[in-house]
Amino acid sequence: MYPEDLKYTAEHEWVKADGDGPVRIGITDFAQDALGDIVYVQLPDVGSKVRAGDACGELESTKSVSDLFAPVNGTVTAVNESLADQPDLVNTDPYGEGWLLDIEVEDAEEVEALMDAETYQGQLDQS
Repeated sequence: MYPEDLKYTAEHEWVKADGDGPVRIGITDFAQDALGDIVYVQLPDVGSKVRAGDACGELESTKSVSDLFAPVNGTVTAVNESLADQPDLVNTDPYGEGWLLDIEVEDAEEVEALMDAETYQGQLDQS
């Protein structure tokens, strides 16, 4: 159910690492479903430093406002500009066009330490 090529956090973010470049960050299908219809996305500025576990943005839905937590330490290299006009992309394509931001990771081992798809699914099954 969850893409095997991604890593996951307990806060329902996913991380996609492709080689040595920045990692791409988004929220999982579980998270977008729990939030409901997303109407506004606030993301950090490109060039901002983020710390793993710290809030770095917000997702506003028709139900609530939820913090977006940085899954790793690093520097924001890109944000998904499309979400300014189409925040619902997070709902309709959370692993594709609904990505949130890219981060240049300080330590690649942080990514490796995140949950794989099986572990993430197991956490969901327990809650």
